[in-house]
Order: sequence, then C-alpha cells, then structure tokens
Amino acid sequence: MKVIVIGPRGKMGKLITQVAAAREDMELVAAVGPKGRDYIGKDLGNVAMIGRELGVPVTDDLESVIDMCDVIIDFSTKEMGMEVLDLAIAHKKALVCGTTGFTPEEMQRFQDAALEIPMLYAANTSKLVNIMNKLLEIVTMTLKDEIDIEILEMHDQWKKDAPSGTSKEMGEIMAHALGKELGDIAVYGREGVSPREPGTIGYHSLRAGNIPSSHTVYFGGMGERLEITHHSYNWECFARGACDCAAYLSGKAPGFYTIKDVLNL
Repeated sequence: MKVIVIGPRGKMGKLITQVAAAREDMELVAAVGPKGRDYIGKDLGNVAMIGRELGVPVTDDLESVIDMCDVIIDFSTKEMGMEVLDLAIAHKKALVCGTTGFTPEEMQRFQDAALEIPMLYAANTSKLVNIMNKLLEIVTMTLKDEIDIEILEMHDQWKKDAPSGTSKEMGEIMAHALGKELGDIAVYGREGVSPREPGTIGYHSLRAGNIPSSHTVYFGGMGERLEITHHSYNWECFARGACDCAAYLSGKAPGFYTIKDVLNL
C-alpha cells in the first residue's frame, strides 16, 4: 500500500511516518506540509526525525503527488483536513482522517465523501480506547437511569478543541445507549448554583503541560461508583492504530468505515 502522510512534522504525523516506514505492507511515497514551512522540499526521513533518509519528498502541494498513493493519512488541522478531503474525492483516493474539532456540517462532508471513496474517520485510533467505548456502552445500557454520568478528559496545553473528539464520541455512544442525542443532554462545566440535572452527561476539560491524553468516565450510583479510565503514555498507540486503519482500507469499496470495523467490535 502506497501512503501519503499529511503534516509530517506534527506530533502525530511524525509518529505515523515512523510506524509506516517500519511496516512491510506500507510504502511512503510523499508527505505534505502547510505552505511556508521551512522543511518543504526536504527528505521525509529527516523531517520526521526517524534517523535516516527515506528518499521521499515533502511538498506543500498535495495535488502534485496524490496520484502516487493508494491512501492518505491525515492527522493535521481541520482547515487542512477540508482541503485534503476535497482532493481525495477528486482523485478517488482512500482517506484516513483522525483530525478533531470539525463542525457537524463539516463532519457531514466526510459522510458524503463515503459515497465516492473508502473513508475512515476515527476521533481516536487507540485499540484500548475503542474497547473502552464498548465497555461504556455496556454499562450505560445495563444501568440506564440508575446512574449519573460524568466525563473528565485531560490533554496538553496546546490542544485547541474542548471537549476532546474522543470524549464527544464517548458521550455520543452513551447517549445513544440511553435512546437520546448527546446535544440534548450534555452539560459543559458548572459554576455557582448549578445542581445536577438528572439524565445529563457532564463534561470537564483539563489542559496542562504535555499530558498526552487521559479520559475517565464516572458512573455515579447511590453508595457506590464505577470509573473507567484510559491513559496514554505517549502518542505511539494512536500512530499504530492510524496505520492499521490505512491497511484496513486496502481494496475496500467506497463507504464510511470506523475503527470499530478495523477492530471487529
């Protein structure tokens, strides 16, 4: 499988490059960075700091290299993500996108793209996070109105969107298990006189230092509580998952795929 990585100098782009370069079933053919960056024109191996040259160019023009690839892996920015999506559709290339912070209207564009290309969107590509999602669904469906649900998510000081895309996905899974929509029952933080509304899902976002990613869901009952937590120690688990998603799209027909399909959950 021939792969193009978007944003090879970003924290995810670097790791995806490193993981893909070590896989026997993948060949890196190009990488694309934002215009004006000082690494444009340099070798991808040097840009991603993997310790050797790959003989692969880094460009700022995806259209000039897109026909070389089978799949694009994009964990860049929401602005760049829209441009990548349009070109993937135009050139009929499979796309894995893990960028978060899109509006509902922008997410609909990814759904629509699935009519024309193999499209895999995943807010979180960690295997353990997605197994955690399954556990959250089971607990919520079992207990329903017997418990209160609160989500605490922690990330580094540079993360732009809050709550995280992963915690939104968790909330949507639990809301659907309750037969509701997250937008109708989500509560974001509290201040002053703010008693808990029964049947809601509370969100709390912490941003500090270089915390990679941490999500805890609290199920509060009377006299007891259950906590389900995932901590990532670094970003490697997400990069490995992203490459697994790309490999999964090999030979797939147009359609909207998720990490659940990759993991058979």
